Amino acid sequence: MVVPRGQEHQVPQEVETREDEEQNIKLTEILELLVAAGYFRARIKGLSPFDKVVGGMTWCITTCNFDIDVDLLFQENSTIGQKIALTEKIVSVLPKMKCPHRLEPHQIQGLDFIHIFPVVQWLVKRAIETREEMGDYIRSYSISQFQKTHRLPEDDEFMQRKEKAIKTVTDISEVYKPQRKYKRQKGAEELLDEESKVHATLLEYGRRYGFSRQAGKTEQAEDKKVALPPGFAAAGKAEPCDEDDLQAAEELRIKTLMTGMAAMATEEGKLTASTVGQIVGLQSDEIKQIVSEYAEKQSELSSEERPERLGAAQQHRRKVASLNKQILQKTKLLEELQAKYTDLQAKCAEAKKTLTEVKSYSEKLDKELAALETIESQADSSVLQSLRALVAMNENLKSQEQEFKAHCREEMERLQQNIETLKAEAQENGEEQEPNKIIEQQYKTEKDKLQKIRLLLARRNREIAILQRKIDEVPSRAELTQYQKRFIELYSQVSATHKETKQFFTLYNTLDDKKVYLEKEVNLLNSIHDNFHQAMASSGSREQFLRQMEQIVEGIKQNRMKMEKKKQENKMRRDQLNDEYLELLEKQRLYFKTVKEFKEECRKNEMLLSKLKASSS
Repeated sequence: MVVPRGQEHQVPQEVETREDEEQNIKLTEILELLVAAGYFRARIKGLSPFDKVVGGMTWCITTCNFDIDVDLLFQENSTIGQKIALTEKIVSVLPKMKCPHRLEPHQIQGLDFIHIFPVVQWLVKRAIETREEMGDYIRSYSISQFQKTHRLPEDDEFMQRKEKAIKTVTDISEVYKPQRKYKRQKGAEELLDEESKVHATLLEYGRRYGFSRQAGKTEQAEDKKVALPPGFAAAGKAEPCDEDDLQAAEELRIKTLMTGMAAMATEEGKLTASTVGQIVGLQSDEIKQIVSEYAEKQSELSSEERPERLGAAQQHRRKVASLNKQILQKTKLLEELQAKYTDLQAKCAEAKKTLTEVKSYSEKLDKELAALETIESQADSSVLQSLRALVAMNENLKSQEQEFKAHCREEMERLQQNIETLKAEAQENGEEQEPNKIIEQQYKTEKDKLQKIRLLLARRNREIAILQRKIDEVPSRAELTQYQKRFIELYSQVSATHKETKQFFTLYNTLDDKKVYLEKEVNLLNSIHDNFHQAMASSGSREQFLRQMEQIVEGIKQNRMKMEKKKQENKMRRDQLNDEYLELLEKQRLYFKTVKEFKEECRKNEMLLSKLKASSS
């Protein structure tokens, strides 16, 4: 049976290790940590423990993205010198990364997993943290890049609401800003203390400062004191308590300040055209209130200017009438305020209800947006771009369809009007057959155009459906990751099976060669045994027998020399192929390193470009 011979497998030189149960447990824990961190080469059964552990440590240090001036190039089936150099580099890098655990090169070479385990545990933790940080950074960077060129409908709606809200707040601030009602007279008495200046300023804007809750009662009492004769006034002043005196003094002070302002208002009481326009522009209720206030102030001024002409009783009646008018006005104002308050309460309840609905809808939109972001982060960017282009094309086609339908309706109405006009003209002229033919011909032409447009629209819809099916056929990033994992596992299983099958082929070829040589040896020994007695019978046959034996031995030596030569050639060929394989591995490592550095430089370039655009804008 002829079986193809496989290449001899080079057995790597291994350091003698201490085989005990604790070391095996720690090795298992280290491999589980590396697999959990994402280093799936630790699952391959054909690799030695040294390759798995050192490869995992090198991968963790590279993943940590730490700036080190050391080339950690790991390759499998390394020589003793390469292993020693790599372990020394790893041990020199760990203090620079501020690793809290100490490790020596001989511990890594001797596979002292008890001391290696805490270092691997710290490296895995650091690699996971670095990967999470980079994931958050990349996610935020992708969101910022998306927001530079794209906007969601919710953002547009928010900007519209923001503009409306700013405009509303500005209008309300403009409407309810403080309005100056009075102004001090130029020739009025100068205020010396700061408190009086504050009181005067607040009174100019219609506000009273430091006025107690019983201000109304005090004002009525002051009015009565002014209206009563001097004897009654003196009798009334003898009884009030200290609190009434303070309130009276405060009210007197306010009236004194208001007297100066009223005098200024009297001087500026001449109505101009702009003042009349402002008064006419007010509401009717406000006009009535201003008229009543003007009449009251006019009566007060006239009573103050001519107190000697009027009697006390007449002044009292006027005062009572004025107070009754004020009571009626305040009652009417209270009713209006109550109605406004009820209306505002209803509006407030409705606004709260609307706010609750808007909040729930906003939360729902936030959840949907978060789910959409997770799906978008997992999907492929090229697929997303093509999908956006197709969605935009679909929306454009829909708008074109709507415009075309509207144009068709307008054209149909115009044609119907033309038909009616032509019918009317035909009835007037008595020529109905000729316009009917023209109309039918136009109708057929337009119908053919409509049919062609419908066919074009159906063809475009079929193309859109085909493109959508092609987009659905493209796998997502999660599916590609799952496929990659499954292919890696399948490759590992196939590699292990291939290696085992190769060993079986080699064993079979070796045993088959051994069998052939043993059969030849047995046949040779049988022939020697059969011819020995005949050869020993005479001296001539004996010499011929010896010459045959020498020829057989010479042939065996030549065959042995040929096999040795063939063995040396195969060994040289194996060493040459192994050197080529190591060179290719070196080039692969250098390629991966160069690609990584290129990606890092691209990322830095994009960051600098974004900063430059931000500074220029």
